[in-house]
Amino acid sequence: MYSLFYKTLTKYGVSAIPSTFLSFIIIGVLAMFIYWISARLIKKLFNNLAIKTKSDFDDSLIRNKIPSFLGYLPPIFLLIIEFPYALSNFPKSLAILLNILESITAFLIILIIRGVLRSITDQLRQYKILKDKPLDSYLQVIMIFIWFIGIIIILSLLTGKEIGVFLTTLGALSAVILLIFKDTILGFVASIQITINDTVRIGDWITMTNSGADGDVISISLSSVKIQNFDKTITTIPTYKLISDSFTNWRGMNESDGRRIKRAILIKAKSIKFLTEQEISPLRDIQILSSYINKREKEINEFNQINESNKSELINGRNFTNLGLFRQYVNNYLTQHSKINKNMTIMCRQLAPTPTGIPLEIYAFISDKEWVIYERIVSDLFDHFFAALKSFNLESFEYSSKH
Repeated sequence: MYSLFYKTLTKYGVSAIPSTFLSFIIIGVLAMFIYWISARLIKKLFNNLAIKTKSDFDDSLIRNKIPSFLGYLPPIFLLIIEFPYALSNFPKSLAILLNILESITAFLIILIIRGVLRSITDQLRQYKILKDKPLDSYLQVIMIFIWFIGIIIILSLLTGKEIGVFLTTLGALSAVILLIFKDTILGFVASIQITINDTVRIGDWITMTNSGADGDVISISLSSVKIQNFDKTITTIPTYKLISDSFTNWRGMNESDGRRIKRAILIKAKSIKFLTEQEISPLRDIQILSSYINKREKEINEFNQINESNKSELINGRNFTNLGLFRQYVNNYLTQHSKINKNMTIMCRQLAPTPTGIPLEIYAFISDKEWVIYERIVSDLFDHFFAALKSFNLESFEYSSKH
């Protein structure tokens, strides 16, 4: 093509140097025209494929600018083919330009490979089995390797030196490279351990107090993990911290058959007492407690008779206490509640006394694990328990407003 332009110009009396210069300009304009045509054709081809096919892969290729990168290749190939003819009389300039064009080609190929890999990653995320896997970490590892090879090739093309020279130099600088990429290497190792041990998945709710993170994992990359907290803020922590620091993963709760209640009512110690028969009598009318009182009363009376307990004082022998009956009431109420999982632990227990009262801890599991519904059920339960305290002549602890 260059020969045609050159011969045509010289035929009409244009001297050699101007002919070379004009041919050079014409080839450059032609390359721009070819880019304009190729870019439009390739983009149109990809758009038509995206419309006609059901797959999202071609849409991902468009989003990752693959058609744009491919559009640059035809004009670059044209320049690589024609420049040796156009600059045959300028070997040094020709060598520099060809090195630059070949380096640009290598750079574009790297960008195309990156776009294709990103598109493949987007496609793999659609599979349920891979949806919660740290695919970005694997992509980044592959891209680090590709960029490493690509940069060596580009430097080799630009300088005209063999690839082995750069590899030898990098070997000598390995300690510096390890220091620069310390976090990346640690993140890579952490990503592998996280995947193998199944420690964290995308979508898991984790709590890492030291980093102020409490929410859902939205991405896991080679260098960082992004967590969307429940207040919609984003916390970013280094990936390697997931194996070096402690954190809580709530996945087990989400995969279980219930969400735990572990909350205590503080009972005022001075309100706890033995119950007389007159005080027990109205409690028999509580439906979920009446059978327990009747059964337990027989056991207490038999014990007192055998041991000839002097019941003129309630402290002698065995007796009902209002806290003991309330504890049994709470346990029975939880057992018959429709939202409590009967196949998991149900317990109402008394903890060690504290300066703020006697903790009566409710320990059970709610079948519905959705946060809003869970909190509503817990609130309803404790509303009921606090209101029921009066029936047992118990009082909950609260700080007095008097000074």
